[in-house]
Amino acid sequence: MKRIITAIIPVLFLVACTKDLSSVNVDPKKPTSVSSSSLFTMAQHGLVDILTSANVNRNVFRLIEQQWQETTYLDESQYDFVTRNIADNLWNAFYREALNNFEASRKIMSSDVADENQRKNQIAILDIMEVYTWYYLLTTYGNIPFKEALNIDNTFPKYDDALSTYKELLRRLDLDITALNPAAASFGNADAFYAGDPAKWKRFANSLKLKMAITIADADPAIAKTAAESAVASGVFNSNDDSAKFPYVSATPNTNPVWIDLIQSGRQDFVAASTIIKIMSDVKDPRLAYYFTKDNKGGYSGGSPGVNSPFSNFSHTAVKTTNSNFPGNILDYAEVQFLMAEAAERTFNVGNTAEFYYKNAITTSILDWGGSTTEANAYLLQPEVAYATAGALWKQKIGIQKWISLYNRGIDAWISHRQLDFPVLALPADARSGFPTRFTYPVNEQNVNNANRSAAAAAIGGDVVTTKLFFDKF
Repeated sequence: MKRIITAIIPVLFLVACTKDLSSVNVDPKKPTSVSSSSLFTMAQHGLVDILTSANVNRNVFRLIEQQWQETTYLDESQYDFVTRNIADNLWNAFYREALNNFEASRKIMSSDVADENQRKNQIAILDIMEVYTWYYLLTTYGNIPFKEALNIDNTFPKYDDALSTYKELLRRLDLDITALNPAAASFGNADAFYAGDPAKWKRFANSLKLKMAITIADADPAIAKTAAESAVASGVFNSNDDSAKFPYVSATPNTNPVWIDLIQSGRQDFVAASTIIKIMSDVKDPRLAYYFTKDNKGGYSGGSPGVNSPFSNFSHTAVKTTNSNFPGNILDYAEVQFLMAEAAERTFNVGNTAEFYYKNAITTSILDWGGSTTEANAYLLQPEVAYATAGALWKQKIGIQKWISLYNRGIDAWISHRQLDFPVLALPADARSGFPTRFTYPVNEQNVNNANRSAAAAAIGGDVVTTKLFFDKF
């Protein structure tokens, strides 16, 4: 009997081995393929997270712009961006988390979307988001890898001239605006901003075009004028309903990054900065209560830039902005109205006066944050705020109020501030440099792609944080 069993066992093993066991290696929770729409959503999410985050490892612009001050670790508010490799982290985030996913979505779209008109809309919308991502890279670093970027086989991409690249992006944006077809579908609910509505995306694209035009108005006034006027004629945002806000939700992993960074993690790393508190308090700005909590004495106060500022002593960012579902704002109606005011002051034909758009921008911002028309009207009557008396220079009037309205959008405040030079910010205590007008190139680029990095650094005037970039002329 033992011999029979011994003889049967090998046969059983042979029979068992004829069964396909490849499914054992398949993770049922990990998809084997991904759709172009899901990659697009991921890229949108990644871009907004980069711009919204309060993580000091890559988003330190609230500190640079003296909206917030650090309580314990003072490096970033003192312009030390090296300790945490912030330039590397932000560079990698824009390229990997946003642009790579947008490009991955583009590559499989031809096989993923059957309807040609829908595919054209999707490609246009995707490209608009790519243009916006490139905009931040260019205005943060200057010359960057562009034409040879996003190619995994090219370890040593050349850097392209920032202004020439910027103009190429404006041309791409024009093609995208023309390609959008309101009668056809696009991404549907995979688009977190406008649920795939091509008409709304056209307004966004025109508003972005206006933003990009005004950003280079000192570098190339002729191109700026043409781009701004055509954007306005084609149709920019005309209400708060048009604003591009990412709808974060209460359930992870799609929550407001500021909630993750401060509330979920139990961090007490930031308080209000004295700079913004003083500027807003001096003009009795009604948004103060929407931006910050009251301090332990029942008023509003902030920590001095670059100085250790105990969390219990000062105002904090408002509860509203730290809610898990507070939306991520990347471009809004108030900003567009300020851009229109700037365009009017530059004598661009945008339909009305600078004062008209300035007043509308401030009112829009106050209403968007939860204030009332009555509060806005009273605020605008103050001599320090009224357009006729707020300051001798239009860049001062618009610059200060635009900076206030860009609270919690630190990178956009930084871009605007470098162009308009208002408000004037004093250097923080123990500053490691002058006011930073760019980020240095990543350390990894020095280690891996240094020949191209060195050439780019020489072309822009030096790889230091105080080198002014192509758009920052004064």
